[in-house]
Amino acid sequence: MRMLAATLGGSIALAMPAMAEAPTISPGHRADGLDAGEARRPSQTDTRPRFFRASAPRTVVEINAPMAAPDWALAERNLLAMNAKGAQAFVDRFVDGRGWLKGPTHWGIADGPDDAVEPIRNWPLAHMLGGPDSIIEQWRRIYEGHLDQFSQARIPQVEMAKDGIYQREFLGSFDWEHIGEGLSGYLFYGLSRPDDELYRVRMERFADFYDGDDPAAQNYDKQHRIIRSLWNGSRGPTMRLPTADEWDGPGVTGENPLRRTRFAKVTSIIGDHPLNLGATNLAMTAYMLTGKAKYRDWLLDYVNAWRDRIAQNGGNIPSNIGTNGVIGADADGKWYGGVFGWSSVDTGKRNYVLRGPPEAFGNALLLTGDQAYTQTLRSQLDNLYAQKKVENGVTKLPVYFGDQGWYGYYDVNGSSPGLSNRRLVETDIYLWSMSQGDLARLGNNGWIQFLRGRNPGYPMQALAQAIEEVRIGAERIRDDDSTIGFPPDATRWEEANAVSTTALINLTMGANDPGGSGHGPEMLQANLRYFDPVARRAGLPADVAALVSRIEPRAVTVTIVNVNPVEAHLVTVQMGAYAEHQATIVSVAGQSTDIDAPNFDVRLAPGAGATFTIGIKRYAHQPTLHLPWWQ
Repeated sequence: MRMLAATLGGSIALAMPAMAEAPTISPGHRADGLDAGEARRPSQTDTRPRFFRASAPRTVVEINAPMAAPDWALAERNLLAMNAKGAQAFVDRFVDGRGWLKGPTHWGIADGPDDAVEPIRNWPLAHMLGGPDSIIEQWRRIYEGHLDQFSQARIPQVEMAKDGIYQREFLGSFDWEHIGEGLSGYLFYGLSRPDDELYRVRMERFADFYDGDDPAAQNYDKQHRIIRSLWNGSRGPTMRLPTADEWDGPGVTGENPLRRTRFAKVTSIIGDHPLNLGATNLAMTAYMLTGKAKYRDWLLDYVNAWRDRIAQNGGNIPSNIGTNGVIGADADGKWYGGVFGWSSVDTGKRNYVLRGPPEAFGNALLLTGDQAYTQTLRSQLDNLYAQKKVENGVTKLPVYFGDQGWYGYYDVNGSSPGLSNRRLVETDIYLWSMSQGDLARLGNNGWIQFLRGRNPGYPMQALAQAIEEVRIGAERIRDDDSTIGFPPDATRWEEANAVSTTALINLTMGANDPGGSGHGPEMLQANLRYFDPVARRAGLPADVAALVSRIEPRAVTVTIVNVNPVEAHLVTVQMGAYAEHQATIVSVAGQSTDIDAPNFDVRLAPGAGATFTIGIKRYAHQPTLHLPWWQ
């Protein structure tokens, strides 16, 4: 055992070592790994931080210095608890005894299966952050019920849904805007339940739909390294033009009839599209669950093909790759052709070119640590900014490209129907690269300004807004007087999620929200993540709060506090959401010790807290969903 102590006065009491297996409860030894005498000791008698190596691989940092519970810490704990109550309110109103949502099962963009579970996609994140177990348990019950409900639903007018909207528990064939939205919560579920064997089996099956080896789902062309159609899934690619019923669903009550004409000008959906890069999330998850090289290899092969084509296209992401592997070959030779592309023919003018590439290039970065993948996305942004205009002092960027060149200019700080997630992607790029050039584009982002020491009130502002989001969601649940569950029969369903997670993800993990609607879903790229090694679960232990206050290329600063004045707590701090980073050194209260591991433990006395500066080596390990105590 190695111990380092500061000479700040007082005596050093012996500390129990962290254990590789769950601590046992015996006389004088607590389930939280603290000696019973230590737990009763007045906090002021020994306030020195202590570092030691335990019999387990992890370094242990013991904090005894008292810290008055900060307002942000109390707000975080309150929000985590409120999220559980908000989830229960949703269940009580909208979920039946089978776990089914109380509403009809529809197909299509107007109101398909993604719309049923998309509103609650962040529940697994709420649990992973430290919310009560009831959140993940209720979410799993709903998702299992959802798979059953939509697998049993038959839509005779729609070829890919006549034998069930879900087949092999996956959409038979549809676009990755909607596949991704419906799957987002299930991707996040692995952060809390990687030991769910059914989860592993499903994620391997889903990933296998896209490696070209499943005879029933020939989505991938290995020769040309493309997914063969905009529409794909468990039945394989759709290689013909969909009907109006297939796009929007047949005759949904209350639907705006104009919606059914949105795709009237579409002439082809074949060939590869940027949205399809979202399929890499399946291989990524399967790899992090199993470590099987085939998933990593397929992902990098597919992403590298796109990277090469983007470079060939001057840094612009093509919105169609022909079935022969040539840019624009199935869009009249135009790199900017294709549905949901740079000049999308649907009347919504939705340019989704930045949905799919961030997921895929972020995944490749996690696997390799190669910032060339970040540069591919940056090059696209560089091209947009090269076309900027300044009108009446307002900087505007184009969001479309057509035969006439760049068009559709919008305020760089505003919203637009195309490339609507650009600001989120810019934040991703900065957090992945920690480049000053990427930082300069973020402007007055309140969270980023806080991390730079320029917006000290931001944590409480963000948490207050999050709590208000829960209140509004709960109010909408109460006010919903429909016996159905979701639109178009009940217009408030999609806004009736009383669970808020963005502020917690930003503040506790130093991470951008991974999205799931309009922005992904991406893998969760984070600086820090937390586990309760006593309860053997993901998330901050009860009564523990954390605030990341600074992120630098080689260090991250975080305050961790135990707001419970009576009980001690043990928390595992992990570098990165998937243990992809390495902690090099940890400094607290003037003392430092080498870590050289992807995680370490912090033992907090009752009412104790401290600010840590953690040296970080980024992308040092292969990402994994394995829990820290798995050997």
